[in-house]
Amino acid sequence: VLMATLYLSCCTWSLRPPTLSVEVERSDFDPDFLFGFAERRNPKRAFLFVSKVLGKHVPAKPSVMQGTYSSLASQIPADLPGPVIVLGMAETAVGLGAGVHRALQQSRDDTFYIVSTRHDLGTPIYARFEEEHSHASAHLIHMPTDGDVLAMMKGARSIVLVDDEASTGKTFINLFASLQQSGLDSIEQVVTVTLTDWSDNAVGKALGNKARSVALLEGRYSFAENPDAPLPSMPDVATTEAGNWPIDPSNDWGRLGVRHHRDTLQVSEMPARGEKVLVVGTNEFVWRPFLLAERLEKAGVDVYFSSTTRSPIAIGHQVKQALAFGDNYGLGIPNFLYNVGPGEYDRVIVCTETSPLAVDKKLLSALNAEVTSDV
Repeated sequence: VLMATLYLSCCTWSLRPPTLSVEVERSDFDPDFLFGFAERRNPKRAFLFVSKVLGKHVPAKPSVMQGTYSSLASQIPADLPGPVIVLGMAETAVGLGAGVHRALQQSRDDTFYIVSTRHDLGTPIYARFEEEHSHASAHLIHMPTDGDVLAMMKGARSIVLVDDEASTGKTFINLFASLQQSGLDSIEQVVTVTLTDWSDNAVGKALGNKARSVALLEGRYSFAENPDAPLPSMPDVATTEAGNWPIDPSNDWGRLGVRHHRDTLQVSEMPARGEKVLVVGTNEFVWRPFLLAERLEKAGVDVYFSSTTRSPIAIGHQVKQALAFGDNYGLGIPNFLYNVGPGEYDRVIVCTETSPLAVDKKLLSALNAEVTSDV
């Protein structure tokens, strides 16, 4: 059992700083390879487990990310009755969920992928649920518009719920309850899939024998608050409204449900072999950018992948740098890019599902970046 204690720096002036204690019970990899810690700028929960293999808050090699997809998919029970829904959680796990789905497709063809989202496409909503501790708690699940996918959803017998980590399991429980209330009552098996699971089998305890869990690491944590510490301020990033730069539903990559993944993004000029390149996804638009990064890596380019986010995190611990800028959906909310500094890469490619004109020039100027768009 690996044990570690983190003293959060948000309250360094306090005589009794809050502490996060962690016990790792089982891990398929060195725990230090998988995750670190950071502080949320969020009064609901002060700490964050930061994945080093997710390609969200820490740039990661596509091949490393793909290794986690394959490892997780290989642990999903082969006897799940189909059809099978694979559902990725916004915003952090939409790419992870897609990777797990693609890997799962190597062994079965009765699956489709859909994500929760904080973006309203203007199409019918199937379900809503709350991620109570989150910086943006409201999630939407759209009704599939493709007839075949919709039929699979209505007849699904298993569901695979994917998130980057499970702290308490409550988000998974809320999500499944919302889906049942919306009419998804044919589910016989529920599998939760996470990179790190700290929930002590909370979903299994709530749902019984129909629930199973898959994770690269399992453990426990405890967090001791300091009641005298001031609460951190959090920017207002909690909206599910449509922005001034619309998303085209016909170019969907997962919000409406997809069976097959399309690699569509192009670059103006192919990077040279060995050139150090950062591919940046934006917000929930990370899967097709990842496919671009993966394609470049296979061509011999020294590629890393990361993504912008609306999650406000304090600098310190695993977060060494932070860039703040406006979102590219015209929502008027701050977005962030972590652990990326000017001059670290020979070339930075920012990928967007909105118009290239919507990407904040502040971000492009800071990184001397170019934009490629899926519109």
